Amino acid sequence: MFIVRQAVTDDVPTLLKLARMVHFINLPADRDIIGAKITRSRKSFAGQAKDPHERQFMFVLEDTESGAVIGTSAVLCCVSWAGWPHVFLRVRRRSYFSEDLQQGTAHTTVQFETDESGPSEVGGLILSPGYRGHRERLGSLLSLIRLHYVALHRDQFGDRMLAEMMGPLSPDSHTLLWEYLGRRFINLSYQEADLFCQRSKEFMTALWPRDEMHVSVLPAEARALIGKVGEETVAAKAMLERQGFAFNGCVDPFDGGPHLEVKTSDIPIVKATRSMEFGGAIEGAGATVGAHTPGTREGLVSCRSKEHGFRATRSPIVIEGEIVRLPEAIAEALGARKGSAVGVTPLDSPAGGQGKRRKTAATSLSALSEVGQAPPPASHG
Repeated sequence: MFIVRQAVTDDVPTLLKLARMVHFINLPADRDIIGAKITRSRKSFAGQAKDPHERQFMFVLEDTESGAVIGTSAVLCCVSWAGWPHVFLRVRRRSYFSEDLQQGTAHTTVQFETDESGPSEVGGLILSPGYRGHRERLGSLLSLIRLHYVALHRDQFGDRMLAEMMGPLSPDSHTLLWEYLGRRFINLSYQEADLFCQRSKEFMTALWPRDEMHVSVLPAEARALIGKVGEETVAAKAMLERQGFAFNGCVDPFDGGPHLEVKTSDIPIVKATRSMEFGGAIEGAGATVGAHTPGTREGLVSCRSKEHGFRATRSPIVIEGEIVRLPEAIAEALGARKGSAVGVTPLDSPAGGQGKRRKTAATSLSALSEVGQAPPPASHG
């Protein structure tokens, strides 16, 4: 069985190993930073983080048969505030036309901007390579459980939800976009700048010019990275798009990865999730998602107990009014007792796990590509 639970201090070594597999802004491969994030997460789950700026929730995916932690994801309540801005590059398309020549050109531009309005953010999703493509859709479980949690604690999160998608990196975790653009103004390597940004944003706001820049002056291989995602992020991007996330016209200043955004109340998982009373076990149902008895559906379920804290998984469910029934083995793994409050997200409802992908002009990055330049593929912690 696979259970999503809140991260604990003992998870630091495993999370450090996972962070070294894939470069992520929200989960850098730094033991001290990961330890500090887990500390904030534990306080957040315990209700001890009164300042919303400090609230973040880290989840880990555990294989209960082996006890191994095989993945992680996170959701942050507030990613920017006065003095701690969210930084990004605004991407625009500019058109020019010559009357004398009777011809024109279109160019992509980027402009450094900041935002202190305090949206929430999902990120830090990593699944161990050996479990990718698993029949129990473990990457989907790690991704959706964050939105399930947001729905159950809606008052703690902002009206906007962001997701910063990682751009493609070289095998040694570098990017030509930073080398040809960012490093022209900030004399740090990509990794140095990205890591320092965990502690301070002042160097970005102080050193990056605020002028609009035409990316046509960059080498083709560098400008082609703008709005593109890394190969390992394609599936994560698709899952978020099914939940209504769409490109908002901004990209990461470090690697060019697209920023996705959605109104929190519009997220299908958030709409579908509610708290119900656990009414006992489903008679004759096993612990696997494929096990069915009459009236059984598939859903995300979670429970908080003194013994285990927050735990969640995907499970067969039977809903009877405001009562939910679960397989006995899953109820036991979650720490649910008869009468316990259980978070429930039916995944086969219209507002469940298969929300429609929004199609807007901003969704297509190709609309921002330069004339005569191959559009960056629209594909992506």
